[in-house]
Amino acid sequence: MALEITDATFEEQVLNSDKPVLVDFWAAWCGPCRMVGPIIDEISKEYDGKAVVGKLDVDANQEFAAKYGVRNIPTVLIFNDGELVGRQVGVSPKDAYTKAIDELL
Repeated sequence: MALEITDATFEEQVLNSDKPVLVDFWAAWCGPCRMVGPIIDEISKEYDGKAVVGKLDVDANQEFAAKYGVRNIPTVLIFNDGELVGRQVGVSPKDAYTKAIDELL
């Protein structure tokens, strides 16, 4: 399972990570988000120990969604060394997400 990221843990888990980080901004009511969810969980298992893969529920955690301009969900953001380096909006194939991580490893 992907790591659950909240506004309270975002800085520690994402911005201060020494590994690349993929964050799925999602909501329970969002149909396309439910399509992306299992892909994110798969990637989380495959990249365990190499990258941080997490999900942030935008309904419960709005601070960082607003800070990074997440207006549509699902949106997947890629961070490296605390910097936003990639963004995928909408449903994308698994390899679009893994390629973004691989480029940082």
